[in-house]
Amino acid sequence: MHKSILISGSSGFVGKNLSASLLANSYLVQNLPRKDLHSINLPIELDVLIHLAGKAHDLKNVSDPSEYYAVNTELTKQIFDAFLKSTASTFIFMSSVKASADTVVGTLTEHVHPNPQTHYGKSKLLAEEYILSQPIPEGKRVYILRPCMIHGPGNKGNLNLLYEVVRRGIPWPLGAFSNHRSFCSIDNLVFVIQELISRKEIPSGIYQVADDEAFSTNELIQLMAKSVGKKAVIWNLPQLWIKGMARLGDWIHLPLNSERLTKLTESYVVSNEKITQAIGKKMPLNSRDGILKTLSSFLQSSK
Repeated sequence: MHKSILISGSSGFVGKNLSASLLANSYLVQNLPRKDLHSINLPIELDVLIHLAGKAHDLKNVSDPSEYYAVNTELTKQIFDAFLKSTASTFIFMSSVKASADTVVGTLTEHVHPNPQTHYGKSKLLAEEYILSQPIPEGKRVYILRPCMIHGPGNKGNLNLLYEVVRRGIPWPLGAFSNHRSFCSIDNLVFVIQELISRKEIPSGIYQVADDEAFSTNELIQLMAKSVGKKAVIWNLPQLWIKGMARLGDWIHLPLNSERLTKLTESYVVSNEKITQAIGKKMPLNSRDGILKTLSSFLQSSK
């Protein structure tokens, strides 16, 4: 008998990709409609509950902070409480690496003591802490996933913004800064979720999800230029000069300021060792192929 799976947030980028993959593998997939999120009645026959619905991180900082806690924390509590009372044996909560840290020195692992600085990260961490504080009935498994920046065909995020800069031939002026960032292909994230669904021996717990390799921004720009048949234009302007311009931007509100410079040049490397060891398999899509697959979709949508 095929497992019955209920997904909240199925209309989002992750939800659409996950639903399509599960249906293709003959799972019975149901969606938890938005109108039912605050009066949760789970199906009588249910094997897996996947909670994806959430308030995404607003990079422009215009959202009311209370929205993060209402959706990411309180709604998660309600859905998890419903899971505990249900027939479902598996619960998967989509958290974020931002529940652990906003800045990373070295490589981020699950052992780092969480210290989120944003309302988004704090609201996700509060949800995690509630889940971990509850006694789990025998026979049930609970997984908290912390993906880093998710990308894939059809996803319009920061990668797409950088891609547009490269596609238009605009020089990248921050080539003198050295950094590395982790990304998470939607294919690899879906793979991890399906492994958790299908294998009872994987222990409950918190797992980071990331592609195997991190990229520098300069490497990403080179890949983007190659994908559109152009030569990468990377300027290695002196760091001191750039930092001076950023400090000036703090005072006279230029597009480049100190905060934005930090975001553009900082490193954020995420380890996937714990999840790959638990599964006993490598990620199916290597980092470079995953990025190229996403870039190819950008090229098609721009035509």
